[in-house]
Amino acid sequence: MLSKLLRASLLGAACLAASSVMASAQDSLTITTFGGAFENAAAKAWFEPYTAKSGTAIAKEQYDGGLAKLRAMVEAKNTTWDVLDLETNDAIVGCDEGLLQKLDPKVFGDTADFVPGATLPCAVASMVWSTVFAYDTSKLAQGPETIGDFFDVAKFPGKRGLRKSPKATLEWALIADGVPVAEVYKVLATSEGADRAFKKLDAIKGSIVWWEAGSQAPQLLADGAVVMTQAYNGRIFDAAKNEGKPFKIVWDGQVYDFEWWGIPAGTGKTEKAADFITFAAGPEVIGDLSKYIAYAPPRPSSIQKIDPAMVPNLPTAPDNFKNALQIDAIFWADNFDTLNNRFQTWLGQ
Repeated sequence: MLSKLLRASLLGAACLAASSVMASAQDSLTITTFGGAFENAAAKAWFEPYTAKSGTAIAKEQYDGGLAKLRAMVEAKNTTWDVLDLETNDAIVGCDEGLLQKLDPKVFGDTADFVPGATLPCAVASMVWSTVFAYDTSKLAQGPETIGDFFDVAKFPGKRGLRKSPKATLEWALIADGVPVAEVYKVLATSEGADRAFKKLDAIKGSIVWWEAGSQAPQLLADGAVVMTQAYNGRIFDAAKNEGKPFKIVWDGQVYDFEWWGIPAGTGKTEKAADFITFAAGPEVIGDLSKYIAYAPPRPSSIQKIDPAMVPNLPTAPDNFKNALQIDAIFWADNFDTLNNRFQTWLGQ
């Protein structure tokens, strides 16, 4: 009799434990980002406040961008991500391929309050960021001022850090070769323009240190492995503000873009994911990211809530925007595979 009661008790406890685990799983979201300083800022601005508001725990994962891993998950019917941080061309292609779910327009709220182009059928912009380059002022008293200086190894000897991707790199090569920012994509769309960009890169190929994760760029600079490096503006700001690094950003030729929230196909938590995006993209909190990192909100109504001392550090500040290039997401969605194949071949030559 005792044995039967014990077995019944253990079975009941196991069922309660299983129910608790299931409930816990349902009350959580896995949000995948590029990690590093952005993730830390996003946690303070959005993840932690959302958990406090909804009771939903946030599990964080990191990736280096692209759609390969998401595509594999969807094809295997084993999607473990619930919300995904995306670059623009990946948001467009991911939607076209059915890797991202279409968003209900009510997730966006007032679309008129977003800057043009900041909403897509499968994604909504979370912030405006830019690719810039930076140097260590303690090592270069008279530092570079233009994209041309980045490519001038005679004037500024030493290694350069570059992201291991054709995006922004080919655009910079053309700008350094004299192409006005307004004509960059028109030129790059031609075979002659692509040849011109790779020829310009050839001139500094032996001086390039390639990085893949955003956190590597400021580390290369801090270690003295490079004299200047391409980087995400927020990473350099974070290193300067929070780590006291003597880094200075050169804004000339910055390539700016939106970052996006999307919901992967196959997640079992679509409604909860949409609720998080609605919260994070709301006008009351979307600008809170700028309290912690120098990325700008894509909703103009939120800019007035930002500390005026932070505004000069944002990509959209007037002095930083004089020779800025908005990345052409459609161009890259259409041409990434072709140019990346050529880029990978060039790397191996």
